[in-house]
Amino acid sequence: MRIFAERLKELRLEKKLSQSQLSKLLNIGNSSISRWENDQATINSDQLIILAKFFNVTTDWLLGLE
Repeated sequence: MRIFAERLKELRLEKKLSQSQLSKLLNIGNSSISRWENDQATINSDQLIILAKFFNVTTDWLLGLE
């Protein structure tokens, strides 16, 4: 999941958002975003889809499958 962690952080920084700001925009816990970016937790499919739609990327890209 290292690729996911790196890509999530990259996308968040491109939009100039803090973890807290992203968490509020998507109604996802700030601690979840932090753990994902630090490769300390896996993401569930529902949250993965929310992130992909928000950042306008595919779930496969986020997970490093393409």
